Amino acid sequence: MLALGILVMPSAQAFAKVFYSQKEALELAFPDADRIDRRSVALDDDEAQAIEARAKSKLESRIVTLFTGLRGDDVLGYAFIDVHNVRTLPEAFLIVLKPDGSVHSLRLLAFYEPQEYKPSERWLRQFDDRHLDKTLRLGGEIHGIAGSTLSSHAVTGGVRRALALYELLVLGSTQAEGRQIGQTAPAKQRDAAEASAVPVLGSGG
Repeated sequence: MLALGILVMPSAQAFAKVFYSQKEALELAFPDADRIDRRSVALDDDEAQAIEARAKSKLESRIVTLFTGLRGDDVLGYAFIDVHNVRTLPEAFLIVLKPDGSVHSLRLLAFYEPQEYKPSERWLRQFDDRHLDKTLRLGGEIHGIAGSTLSSHAVTGGVRRALALYELLVLGSTQAEGRQIGQTAPAKQRDAAEASAVPVLGSGG
């Protein structure tokens, strides 16, 4: 059963499909992990502007969650869940990063648009091993989806945002120096992050 944090028109239910819950997707992303840490972050104005400038893509929300897969003290990788509209309806992706910040894999979690616009697994694999650079764009080394330009742009933007967030939250930046990002957010903001991290997914396994 879906725990919806957003309103979806009844007509959209005919197209809606959830492929993985958050719990299932994270377990698949980090099969060797003995724990997965979750850190919710409320970006301030400077941080949000820096992310959007670096990613060349607008943030859907200033509240983000960083997942870290761990085995003992070893970091296995990081993950972000990106939820965004394709045309008028949402899709959700899990973007899994290697410890060095390159893309490990993308996993489609939920898709509310008609299924003919859904990105294929083969198409998603072209993001594997990518870093955030000028070639990570449509017309660069990323090929579009035939007949679904909006889906292509939506996914590419989501990957670029995740990589920019990795740079800020994991590597740090001038905006981040001197304080622990994500630890000083008011409790109300942290609670909101926990509730809204994956608005189109249930928590079942």
